[in-house]
Amino acid sequence: MRRFLPGGGTSSPVPVRPARVVVVGGGFGGFNALQRLAKLLGPDRAVLTLVAPTDYLLYSPLLPEVATGVLDPRDIAVSTRQALPRARLVLGHVTTVDFEARELTVTGPDGDSTLEWDKLILAPGSVTKQFDIPGVDEHAYGLKTLSEAVYIRNHVLAQLDAADALPDTPEGRSERAERLTVVAVGAGYTGTEFVAQMQNWVRGIASRWASVDPEEVRWVLVDVADAVLPELGERLGKEALAVLAERGVDVRLGVSVASATATSVTLTDDEVIPSRTLVWGAGVAASPLIAQLGLPTVGGRLVVGADMTVPEVPDVWAIGDAAAVPDLAADPSKPTPPTAQHAQRQGVAVARNVAASLGVGQARPYKHKDLGLVADLGGFDGVAKPLGIPLTGPVAKFVARGYHLYALPTVSARVRVATDWLYSSVLPTRVVNLAQVRSEDALIKKAQAIDLYE
Repeated sequence: MRRFLPGGGTSSPVPVRPARVVVVGGGFGGFNALQRLAKLLGPDRAVLTLVAPTDYLLYSPLLPEVATGVLDPRDIAVSTRQALPRARLVLGHVTTVDFEARELTVTGPDGDSTLEWDKLILAPGSVTKQFDIPGVDEHAYGLKTLSEAVYIRNHVLAQLDAADALPDTPEGRSERAERLTVVAVGAGYTGTEFVAQMQNWVRGIASRWASVDPEEVRWVLVDVADAVLPELGERLGKEALAVLAERGVDVRLGVSVASATATSVTLTDDEVIPSRTLVWGAGVAASPLIAQLGLPTVGGRLVVGADMTVPEVPDVWAIGDAAAVPDLAADPSKPTPPTAQHAQRQGVAVARNVAASLGVGQARPYKHKDLGLVADLGGFDGVAKPLGIPLTGPVAKFVARGYHLYALPTVSARVRVATDWLYSSVLPTRVVNLAQVRSEDALIKKAQAIDLYE
């Protein structure tokens, strides 16, 4: 007998065997898809499996605050085993997909294994966009994983500590300039928030050093674009630029990196900047898995329909940064931006559509109007555009933090993050260098498993 569901949908009879629903990727899209699937489909209808490299959802928008030590790394890592008790977790990266045999190859800590599926949701997310620039692979660090954020924090501390101990000689002064200069590439969210928050953090821990004045530390923000935070519009971009300029940040627009070494960064205008710290945040690209599938892509993202199905491939959906989901709320000819906000909501929407394919409810196209964007610039500064309303200063900072607390997926994560923010406002800033991550493990290709697909 067919049952009627709340909201007008229907439910088909329970199948003889539960469907094997596999989700690839434990980021915002995959996490929210599994949460909703667990509510829509009982154990008699679906066996849920998550394939992910870690056992946690990383709330990546707060990584700059991990890099400054404001937040403990564990506070923005939400346990998937606790939050998704219905889902079986397979640790590893999917390296190949056989659509005809309906099998995945998972490369994990113990080697390769094979996983079968009846319904497949591809949500592998994105990696830091890289370019074929000499020296970048060997010397640039990203800010997309916990290991990268923790390493950058400890690396910056180590450079300043070393500069503090150098002798006042020509050689010592030359090396000091290298160690006291931080170059960040990309004036979008990652680069701008990193530079702004790190500069504010270093200024707050000046008592750590005997001879290093925070005013000596040179912060350089580089982007080939002609604006800072272009996603927020011209007005807020100029406000953010003004905040950075007031703090002494050297913003270089209209140029990029030509090459890098262990002790310098050369820009495309031929200027050579002495530096031992290069942070790369020049946008994102779809997971390298997408290029391995042999399916149509646009801008490197998998082509999908408005209902997130992959054309010509039965029972496969794709969402998030790796999928070019048409933006029905703005311009259907363009894909939705690769933001956490869209990935979260696409996860919920794709769960509904997968459930519909199993006889529960009705499928619908994805349509979501962006709620707005926020950027935390450290201290009492911020810029935000909630629901299209431009905000700056402490009000924007409050809105940014309020949005992050709202978007964190569990109550415990919200409490821990809010508590850390409270402690940071009344207690001395953390300045301990725990040196937990090796430099080679924090390089972009290793930290984000890009090298697995090469």
